[in-house]
Amino acid sequence: MPLPKKKTSKSKRNMRRSHDHVAVPNFIYCECGEASLPHCICPGCGKYRGRQYVKAADA
Repeated sequence: MPLPKKKTSKSKRNMRRSHDHVAVPNFIYCECGEASLPHCICPGCGKYRGRQYVKAADA
C-alpha cells in the first residue's frame, strides 16, 4: 500500500478540513412556542407536523 513521502503540514491539513465544520442547527418553533430541531417531535407538546405522537411532557 502506498504511503506519503512527506509529512502533511498543519496548514495543509487544516485547509483540507476547513469545509468539514459543523453548522449551527436550525430551530423550528412549534405552535406551542417551544423550539425544536427540524424533522423532530416537539419536546413541549409532543406534536410533529400538527399530529400528536407522544403525550405532552407537562400533562
